[in-house]
Amino acid sequence: MFAATIAGSLPKPGWLAETHKLWPRWQQSGDALRQAKADATLLWIKAQEDAGLDIVTDGEQSRQHFVHGFLEQVEGIDFEHKVEMGIRDDRYKAMVPQVVGPLRLKGRVHAAEAQLARAHTTRKLKFTLPGPMTIVDTVADRHYGDKVKLARAFAELLNQEALALQADGVDIIQFDEPAFNAYPREAGEWGVAVLERAAQGLTCVTAVHICYGYGIQANVDWKQSLGEQWRQYEQFFPALAASRIQQVSLECYHSHVPPDLMALLKGKDVMVGVIDVASDEIETPEQVADTIGRALQFVPRERLLPCTNCGLAPMDREVALKKLQALGAGAALARQRYG
Repeated sequence: MFAATIAGSLPKPGWLAETHKLWPRWQQSGDALRQAKADATLLWIKAQEDAGLDIVTDGEQSRQHFVHGFLEQVEGIDFEHKVEMGIRDDRYKAMVPQVVGPLRLKGRVHAAEAQLARAHTTRKLKFTLPGPMTIVDTVADRHYGDKVKLARAFAELLNQEALALQADGVDIIQFDEPAFNAYPREAGEWGVAVLERAAQGLTCVTAVHICYGYGIQANVDWKQSLGEQWRQYEQFFPALAASRIQQVSLECYHSHVPPDLMALLKGKDVMVGVIDVASDEIETPEQVADTIGRALQFVPRERLLPCTNCGLAPMDREVALKKLQALGAGAALARQRYG
């Protein structure tokens, strides 16, 4: 009960990459970089286990960015001539690669990191992939000319890698779709259907993470513009409830999401965000348990998984570590209170 997990990403150590950045530059290259990525992965797996988390991830230590880490192994994408583009409904600008031809995988994308993680933990292992709608929102299309068609093309590639990750021994495959909250109408109209294509044929647990973004200033400013109630989830949760996706991750703690929207996910496991990633303030175990208690009004206890609101990648490493510890301790306290 209350199996604790994180959304996926964790800060990269300073000896691996620049800190406090979403697109950090690597500090190493070649074999030294490969070894540093592996070392950082093992470091964070141990930290998650020590914090008492029940489901661990590789912390996305081998990826410069949660979307671009996948795209680097895709043919038909030009990384040499990036262009500036507004992403997440023009919330902020980013330098993005261009889709210039038919999309194909060059080969396996995340075999090394998934197999390394699987070999070094006996706990349930979750691996994250970017969702098709979010990828479409993070590239400049110069070939397909239709974002739904482009999303379906990416979904096919994601499905290939997801099936291979399942064969690597991954227990949970999570697709990250922050773009759902930026385009909630489109998410309900076609985003969920394309997401299901990415998860087609999987027999492991499937999940989707839908947040309001990392704790960077552009996202903080956007949240302040959303008013007293953030109701974006309301527009596509019914479609997700009717889908084959088994787990849904959402923001809760320190958000303005009406908690009763969780009730729209009847029949799904709900990863409830109990850790704020937009603040360096460390939650107490009591605060985490309190948030779990509020969510229990709308989510059955056997379906509630305490989680972080979003990834922790841009945060200070020590702050992230303490937040992991608060998450694990808060979940343990909730088991005592509500078990």
